[in-house]
Amino acid sequence: MEGTPVEGTVAEKGAASIGSVVVVGTGLIGTSIALALRQRGVRVFLADRDAGAVRLARELGGGEDWRADRTVDLAVIAVPPPFVAQWLLDLQKNEAARAYTDVASVKALPIAQAAQLGCDLSTFVAGHPLAGRERSGPAAARADLFLGRPWALCPTPEATGPAVAAVLELIDLCGGNAVRVDAAEHDRAVAVVSHAPHVTAAAVAARLAEASDTALGLSGQGVRDVTRIAAGDPALWTGILSGNAVPVAEVLEAVAADLVAAARSLRTLAVDGAAVADVTELLERGVRGTGRIPGKHGAPARAYAVVQVLVGDRPGELARLFRAAGETGINIEDVRLEHAPGLPLGAADLYVQPEAAEALAEGLRERGWHVP
Repeated sequence: MEGTPVEGTVAEKGAASIGSVVVVGTGLIGTSIALALRQRGVRVFLADRDAGAVRLARELGGGEDWRADRTVDLAVIAVPPPFVAQWLLDLQKNEAARAYTDVASVKALPIAQAAQLGCDLSTFVAGHPLAGRERSGPAAARADLFLGRPWALCPTPEATGPAVAAVLELIDLCGGNAVRVDAAEHDRAVAVVSHAPHVTAAAVAARLAEASDTALGLSGQGVRDVTRIAAGDPALWTGILSGNAVPVAEVLEAVAADLVAAARSLRTLAVDGAAVADVTELLERGVRGTGRIPGKHGAPARAYAVVQVLVGDRPGELARLFRAAGETGINIEDVRLEHAPGLPLGAADLYVQPEAAEALAEGLRERGWHVP
């Protein structure tokens, strides 16, 4: 995402420390924030219209029940985009906190709605952690969900220094990387890197709903990679897409135009062999786009070598493999698993620096692993 990375921690800048936080909305993101803050010694209070979600988040160690007469240092509004502004207004009327932020994946709409409702924008700093999972709800929460992840910070001109500092400290405490960005620019960016890809994955996955058993029996890791994010909660995603409708529509229209052109070229391929050039051009643009995705720690992407290892489908097998890989002294940059249909084994693809691939493969073979 375009934006300005925020250098240095809040502590280094001499800002006041956050001692207490209320998290409104105990889904995946809200509960993960609560767990992360609790690990850093922050007192956390929990609120949600779903009493069951609050109870589960509390049982997971997320914090205490919220009382409306209590004032905290920061309120984190972790509800869907259409409800952020009303929650902000209600909290500010009760003087619930000294500063407020949200974590919705759309920024321009909640800010505009908050202004229309008459919210105090001087104490509100919109935010969005770029982290998530296919699963939702408090049971899927993790304290380490935000480690190393970008966290967009979208202060309006009215936002005060103390309010911005409080949200920066929140990001520090959760392990995220703060990126200051304009709200409208944020929404255009996430349309490209998050929202439109989700719809595109859903369109591919929708084809599987009517696919034959033969087709599904032949499915491999490729289709799993493409459709993984399509398993997200449709109700949640409808709210997200509605809040960022125009930017997402523009990206989807561009994707659709590429797909229509590719389909047209493939249909004419039988009579015009040169038509394949259009498809090749799209595939080449796809390779260039993939290469622009940042690598580890935000560094430029680089190509890794893959060492494939056959592993048994039994308890402790992956732990043994990682222990053996650790003994070689070679760092594993990434790992992917693919199960063999109908067989009690699978393949683990270990991604390493190209110059280390041969040594890792040999080291694993010496330790009894089957490396094709």
